[in-house]
Amino acid sequence: MTDTIQQKLLELEQTENIKILYACESGSRAWGFASPDSDFDVRFIYARPVNYYLGITDMPDFVDLPINDVLDIRGWDIRKALKLFLKSNISLFEWIQSPIVYREGSDFTADIRSIMPEYFSPRASANHYSSLVFNTVRDDLQGSEVKLKRYFYALRSTLACLWIADRKTVPPMEFSKLRRLISDTHFQDTLDDLLVQKQTADEKTLIQPVPLIQTWLQDTLTYCQQQIPLHPSKRKQPDELNQLFRKYILL
Repeated sequence: MTDTIQQKLLELEQTENIKILYACESGSRAWGFASPDSDFDVRFIYARPVNYYLGITDMPDFVDLPINDVLDIRGWDIRKALKLFLKSNISLFEWIQSPIVYREGSDFTADIRSIMPEYFSPRASANHYSSLVFNTVRDDLQGSEVKLKRYFYALRSTLACLWIADRKTVPPMEFSKLRRLISDTHFQDTLDDLLVQKQTADEKTLIQPVPLIQTWLQDTLTYCQQQIPLHPSKRKQPDELNQLFRKYILL
């Protein structure tokens, strides 16, 4: 599949007249709990020739391919990406940490990684994860049966929120690193059991609610919501990001 993805990225560069600066896996395969039928969630950041940015009209700031059962390929223009980075958009912070990288042919990712701590807003990022957890628990984890994959979405977002609440740093992308926050052996054994099920279950698999996980999700969400207002809300100036923008559209 990697060869297919590389070919799709090359075709996009040629047909869209773009330069892909970075491309990675962004979903469950990168998080570390893919199902056998999980699709490939490819995300990338690209730049266009400098003249594209000099007109008076707003131009499209994303590129994607039609989604199918196997591939979901989408990209952000570098201007869009850096604007969101300025707002501490957690998606971009996750992409840059992905353990599965499809394209990294310039210094772009090194430049971004070097300033991540400066532009990371603990409050904004924790609010993002908190909202994800709240919505998932409310909408997907209240029935007599729940989707197994939704448990992992809720667990990962809750652990990321907890990481920020306690450490005030950018949380890692991988579930295996986030779960190290929890020392309780019973909790870890329960996670291991769910992971074993996830490795052989399809995306639609339903299971009965797990009381330990249900309680932990709610208690940890409550704790994080109490901690979030105590975190600083950073407002970083865009000077370094403007420099990056100019650097990479001139390539």
